[in-house]
Amino acid sequence: MSRQKPVVVVVDPKTPGNIGTIARAMKNFGLSELKLVNPPELHRDDDAYGFAGHAREDILPNAETVAFDDIVENYHTVATTAITNEDSRRHVRYPFKTPVELRESLKTTETRTALVFGREGTGLDNDELAKMDEICSIPASDDYPVLNLGQAATVLMYELRELTVEETQLPDVEQSRAPESDVERFYDLFSEQLDATGYDEHKRGKTTRLMRRLVGRAHPTDREISTLLGLFRRTNRQLRHRRQLLEKYDEPDRWR
Repeated sequence: MSRQKPVVVVVDPKTPGNIGTIARAMKNFGLSELKLVNPPELHRDDDAYGFAGHAREDILPNAETVAFDDIVENYHTVATTAITNEDSRRHVRYPFKTPVELRESLKTTETRTALVFGREGTGLDNDELAKMDEICSIPASDDYPVLNLGQAATVLMYELRELTVEETQLPDVEQSRAPESDVERFYDLFSEQLDATGYDEHKRGKTTRLMRRLVGRAHPTDREISTLLGLFRRTNRQLRHRRQLLEKYDEPDRWR
């Protein structure tokens, strides 16, 4: 990944634990450069290191104390804030971007970016917000839209992970759809089952179309369609055997 990864800036944090939480989220989502404006003293036996997880080994001890204006002068700055039904007439900065909108914007922009987080409780003040290049806000319930510092940082870094993480622990999400010949064989077996169960002839066409729509959206894999083929073959054999027994002993088919 050749693009420059954002740096994370926390302005005037009061709680060491929040700094540790943010450092841990950075480790989770491929970020490594943490800058602190007017931070409290951090000690290896306090909450910062306790909450940082593996980030206590590199991100936290390498955090740099900086001046707010240095960040403004040297980075494309993105601040985070809560939205409280304010618009361009009532907020010092407007409009806001959601984390997803910010990700899409940064995808096509090569620049040194700083994700700037404010104080617990009050966030960035109006003078600080006015100096930011962009404002990002996380959509949340209108009844309680304010996330705590660690939560906000984690959500934003999660949404930006496409720009910061090469690979995740998840397996490849792409899958190969089963061969169409096998899918068509499944439809044939489904049709045989409708016939074997005495399904209403007037409804068969519609039911078959519904099944095609369902399977078409599902994009079954080789293994999935193979399992279904085996299940329907076995079921259809049992249905045929049942019909043979009914015919042999001249019993009525109560399913019809």
